[in-house]
Amino acid sequence: QVQLVESGGGLVQAGGSLRLSCTRSGSIFSIYAMRWYRQAPGKQRELVAGIDEDGLTNYADSVKGRFTISVNGAKSTGYLQMNSLKEEDTAVYYCNADLFRPFDVVRRDFWGQGTQVTVSP
Repeated sequence: QVQLVESGGGLVQAGGSLRLSCTRSGSIFSIYAMRWYRQAPGKQRELVAGIDEDGLTNYADSVKGRFTISVNGAKSTGYLQMNSLKEEDTAVYYCNADLFRPFDVVRRDFWGQGTQVTVSP
């Protein structure tokens, strides 16, 4: 069964950086498109960044210029590079991806397990 495995969360001071990774298990599948969401305590889950099959990216206004979403050339791992972190970036971050394999339809809406990002003053 295909899974998305996240890593890279942790505790960082405001102004610091973290890079989140999201790797699909099972080498038969590749990443078609990916999105990163986050959910802070007491708040709804929000879309932070997305990248489509052509490499086009989009970002929430709150993270533009600070966060960068990417997928490696092998299309096995997606990343969220987070710079100039602020306390309000504290949340659980989830990757969400559509996957594909040769001669098959795109399979949509796989989720990672979530990783905690805490930004301290």
